[in-house]
Amino acid sequence: MKKRALFIYNPKAGKALIRNKLSDILERLELGGYETTVRPTTRRGDASNYVKSRSPETELVVCSGGDGTLDEVVTGMLASGKNTPIAYIPAGSTNDFGISLHLPKNMLRAAEIAVTGRDFPCDVGAFNEDVFVYIAAFGLFTEVSYETDQNVKNVLGHMAYLLEGVKRLSSIRSYPLKVSYDGRVVEDEFIFGMITNSISVGGFKQITGKNVVLDDGVFEVTLIRRPGNPIELNALIASLLNRDINADCMLYFRTGRLTVESKTPVAWTLDGEYGGSHEKVDIRNRHKAITMRVKRT
Repeated sequence: MKKRALFIYNPKAGKALIRNKLSDILERLELGGYETTVRPTTRRGDASNYVKSRSPETELVVCSGGDGTLDEVVTGMLASGKNTPIAYIPAGSTNDFGISLHLPKNMLRAAEIAVTGRDFPCDVGAFNEDVFVYIAAFGLFTEVSYETDQNVKNVLGHMAYLLEGVKRLSSIRSYPLKVSYDGRVVEDEFIFGMITNSISVGGFKQITGKNVVLDDGVFEVTLIRRPGNPIELNALIASLLNRDINADCMLYFRTGRLTVESKTPVAWTLDGEYGGSHEKVDIRNRHKAITMRVKRT
């Protein structure tokens, strides 16, 4: 008896290379013993709905696209109440979570892992009533990911984030926030914040800290205070990229839960997609809530 797999892919992700690899990927799933149902996405929400409505006999969900597509698959998986293993074939512009899982950029090699790999239970994030796989962020640069045109992303990759972000340096907004975690309360003005479970953000490795573990039940949290002048801003960005934690301008900690409050709505991005504007967010680590298919060691 063949096993059953559901293959969900975003035909527009990255440089749309999936179109040329689709038959080869399906062949590998077939040779791996899977009878596969194929569902392309055409609009936001499709991937989540496909997962929620999958056949009860489905033993593997294969996802190909960017991190936003994976986010939808995970959202649908958690909503379904049944934890079926997810195999990820990265095909987006940046693929931060694919990097964290040490998945190859080569789609066919990633497809091989889908059928021969091992299952890895890993953490995800709860964001109020929503879900994120590897990052929830606000402030400087965060609007870039969901405002940058897909064609620009396809050509420039993660450099698109920086190029679009530079345009915003002349109008940096700060957010007076109250941040509560592990019995502590911090009140300050921040221009950027990210809550992550990833070794890569925007294509930059190690930007989230050292010794990041994807199944330890905690997030890495980085908050950047408002700089006093452009020189301090440049120093801030350099410190962030070099992971040189500066206590005067940057707050960094690990926690399994935190609350962020503001007197006015703050726009958030979840896995590179718009996550709404909120005056209060409760962020919780859902320890080993999903199962990813990764390379055997």
